[in-house]
Amino acid sequence: MSVATTTSLRVTGLTCRRAERTLFHDVSFVLMPGEVLQVEGRNGCGKTTLLRTLCGLTRPAAGSIHWDGGDTRDNFAAYAAELNYVGHHAGIKEELTPLENLAFAAALGGGGGRMSPEQALQGIGLPFECEDIPCRKLSAGQRRRVALARLLLAPGRLWILDEPFTALDVAGRALVEKLLREHAAQGGMAVVTSHHAVDLEGSAVQTLHLG
Repeated sequence: MSVATTTSLRVTGLTCRRAERTLFHDVSFVLMPGEVLQVEGRNGCGKTTLLRTLCGLTRPAAGSIHWDGGDTRDNFAAYAAELNYVGHHAGIKEELTPLENLAFAAALGGGGGRMSPEQALQGIGLPFECEDIPCRKLSAGQRRRVALARLLLAPGRLWILDEPFTALDVAGRALVEKLLREHAAQGGMAVVTSHHAVDLEGSAVQTLHLG
């Protein structure tokens, strides 16, 4: 079933500061269903801060974020239910196995995802023999795949991905690009930071350069 295509993300006048330093000022953009926004800029310009702000993890100094026509501050729970966020760090519990990590993520999301944890790990290309090994024993690329498998658990319309290609090999990067293309083709939206050129083959891609 395709993702609904009636919702947009509208960011207006967003400003973020760290201590006395302004990371970025007056950032505005509109992201429509089927579109991907690639955020670019040198290290330290605020790319991660922008993504964390979009997820509600960092409070902006000014500006607003609107989802489905309403300010996210007025109904953040409904907005958060549409988010799939994968940060620069994997954000997994290393003492748990990949299956246990995804089961935990599914439980936090209320269960009832479009895939089971087993299917999500298979879909992201994690070798079957790694599913029951504590994540601390996996390679960096395998841990990244575990983190990205969360995208397959639930049909969130907005993906926020901070350097999703980190530690992945060529095949892994191609798989993530394929997932992004499929997500956009179904009417989903994504905001992505990456030091790699992202090949989305005809998907509607915007570029936002910070700094």
